Amino acid sequence: MLIQGLCRYYDILSKAGKVLPEGYSKVKIHYLIALTEDGKIDVILNHQNTEEVIIGTKKKERSIPQGEIMPERTEKPGIDANIIEHRPLYIFGLNFDHETLTFHPEDRTGKAKKSHEAFVQTNLKFLEGLDSPLINAYRRFIETWNPEMEIGNPDLLKLGKEYGKAGFAFCLSGRPDLLLHEEESVKKKWGTVYKNRLEDMKDIKIAQCAITGQKAPIARIHNKIKGVYGGLATGSVLVGFNNESENSYGNEQSYNSGISEIAMKKYTEALNYLLGSNKHKVILDDMTIIFWAMNPEENHETLFMEILLGRSGLMGTEQVEEMLQNVWEDSGQARITDNRLKTVFFHSDVDFYMVGLKPNSSRLSVKFAIRKKYADVLWNIAQFQKDLQIIREAQPVFLSSIKKEMISPKSSNEKVNPALMTKLFEAIIYGNPCPEALLSTIVRRVQTDREVGKVSQQIRMGVIKACINRKAKKEELKVALDKSNHDPAYLCGRLFAVLEKLQQDASKNTLNRTIKDAYFASASSKPVLVFPKLIGLAQNHLKKLKNPVKYKVLIGNIIDMMGQEFPDHFYLKDQGKFMIGYYQQYQSFFDKKEETEDE
Repeated sequence: MLIQGLCRYYDILSKAGKVLPEGYSKVKIHYLIALTEDGKIDVILNHQNTEEVIIGTKKKERSIPQGEIMPERTEKPGIDANIIEHRPLYIFGLNFDHETLTFHPEDRTGKAKKSHEAFVQTNLKFLEGLDSPLINAYRRFIETWNPEMEIGNPDLLKLGKEYGKAGFAFCLSGRPDLLLHEEESVKKKWGTVYKNRLEDMKDIKIAQCAITGQKAPIARIHNKIKGVYGGLATGSVLVGFNNESENSYGNEQSYNSGISEIAMKKYTEALNYLLGSNKHKVILDDMTIIFWAMNPEENHETLFMEILLGRSGLMGTEQVEEMLQNVWEDSGQARITDNRLKTVFFHSDVDFYMVGLKPNSSRLSVKFAIRKKYADVLWNIAQFQKDLQIIREAQPVFLSSIKKEMISPKSSNEKVNPALMTKLFEAIIYGNPCPEALLSTIVRRVQTDREVGKVSQQIRMGVIKACINRKAKKEELKVALDKSNHDPAYLCGRLFAVLEKLQQDASKNTLNRTIKDAYFASASSKPVLVFPKLIGLAQNHLKKLKNPVKYKVLIGNIIDMMGQEFPDHFYLKDQGKFMIGYYQQYQSFFDKKEETEDE
């Protein structure tokens, strides 16, 4: 499903001109080698752009090499030259060591010498039958360059340590706008060579491709994938077979996968495109999540990131507002209505993919792969936002915010289990109950953390409410205070809030420590041991008020609804209900409408 989806997406990107044409690679070029007509180096030109970056409090400039589309680069290990080479070791046959250029044909490996010889042989053969001033200059350079005589070349020495890791392209002196790899005759010849290479591969392994269903050359080695968090800088493969135990029916390496060369190049190119774009990628802990809609436009991905991940600045404010308006009745307050989602805009029936990737020692690991209709994805995300609403004037809550609330605010190195975040992500997308570990983690944080901000309280209570309601598949807990809720745990939470507010009013808010600081955790788990004592303390607090009627009525009503008895023990779900009851009751004291009704 995943590789087939990536191949389909490649075709979409190819039609839109967003990926490289088949047979080409994008290469980072740092310098241009300007040749004279007789093939001598006239000058080496800087081919990099500069951009400002902020490091600490200072602005600094850094150089960014330009990307050039060149004939497909080899990824084979060992010595293997490219057509129109860009690597300095192959072009010049020299190493840079201790501020000097070195040429050691007698060294143990002789890699520099062998690399240059491969470059000469491969490129002279390719240039046969081609003719232009730049091509002829390139040919003469190849024929006349002698590495042993160039160890003091001032143009190369000037590059210093940049020499070894730089990429090079060729042009004529005075014509940096016309590059060798962009000449039409070079492109035409490369097209023929590339086609012949594919045809020659027919002698290697022909079988039915598992992706296209057509008979075609099967890929022996798959291209590397770059851009996955924690992966190798050189890239990792998604499909690879290294051990004999993985071989089947005498097949070796990726012949076991049954994926053709064409399908392999499509899916790897599409995957590298997604991983190279911030519009299609997000890092969740140590997992890289990519997502895409089967559409060349990127509106779908942008909206997905806005409402689930909280990414801002990807689009203009007006554009984001217009997009969210079609999903939310009020994009600023996150009031979601079913009618809005049923009339969702753009291509609501388009397929939407979400994939979680992590590297291991040998290849990339797919943690999850999800494919759903885009409208279903939006509906489930919006439903999750509704479930998180704990007060009437709610704000959208993003995954990053939930993750933050799962960690103690005092901790500097605590981390959330990546498996938990993965399960939560899948629960949101599929519309399933939240993982049990999420509820236990948030409940523990509420019981443990003494002082948290208003926004943190809302998020934590919203998560608890969502966990309970989604598991029950009904609205056990409502938005704002529910005076018709007779659940003992919810009522105990309400009662605790009333008793705390009574204590605060009686002391005129002069206490440094309230009953919440002393008894909240135990009251939410073993109410029968705590509440009788709190009721006794409340009698002293009532005597200090000029008009205690309001609190007497509230306490009496809640205890009557509970049945005059406090439960012995609250399990996890009931502890969550206790906290929701406490939060909503306490917030109601600051609601003018609620106070008027009480009076």
